[in-house]
Amino acid sequence: MLRVESLEKSFDGFRAVNGTGLVVEKHEIVAVIGPNGAGKTTLFKLITGHLKPEKGRIVFKGNDIAGQAPHKICKKGMSMSFQVVNLFHRLTVFQNVQVAVLSHQNKTRMLFSLAANQSVRETREILASVGLADKADRIGGSLSHGDRKVLEIAVALGNYPDLLIMDEPTAGLSPEETASTIDLIKRLSSELGLTILFCEHDMELVFSIAHRIMVMHQGRSLIQAEPNEVKNNRQVQEAYLGVSD
Repeated sequence: MLRVESLEKSFDGFRAVNGTGLVVEKHEIVAVIGPNGAGKTTLFKLITGHLKPEKGRIVFKGNDIAGQAPHKICKKGMSMSFQVVNLFHRLTVFQNVQVAVLSHQNKTRMLFSLAANQSVRETREILASVGLADKADRIGGSLSHGDRKVLEIAVALGNYPDLLIMDEPTAGLSPEETASTIDLIKRLSSELGLTILFCEHDMELVFSIAHRIMVMHQGRSLIQAEPNEVKNNRQVQEAYLGVSD
């Protein structure tokens, strides 16, 4: 579904992404891990069009999308939830998701009226799938941090993506909220058939749900492999997991 080849991006002479490669197969859950500053978030912003690469290819469903605008990439079937939650805080939970659904259906002329009879079934189905159906009438800004993170995933689902990208989905969550997010990611993969790409610092989460893991270090891809192979790789241990001779 997604193939990244020799991607490069610099900021003021600093090479944040330096020849990175990545492959995501259909229906996979793939994690990207690495130390702070390894280039993970920059990589995701390049993939989703929020940054333009200087070199390399980003092939999504057979088409090179490198440098395309985010809204065009979204229309092709890719959606992202960010580490910093981005929501309409004065709209209800229902309306936040309804906006995304209407946008996907090219009904943006209705975004400001949010007619009550538009895309109701689709919106309620998405809220049910993430466990927010009972909070549909709550104002988005009044939710707990954990529920806001889940709502942003629901908004991303409103674009009906083939590939869902998540930037640190458990950042700032309690252990209970983290466990709930792990279950949610598993369900989205198994029940909706979503392909999922995410970066995360919680290694327990990563090694419990990822089919394959790509390790970044200093803007480069060290390895992409199954969890056990990554865990036992000496280069990974030295660069990231803290093991040395």
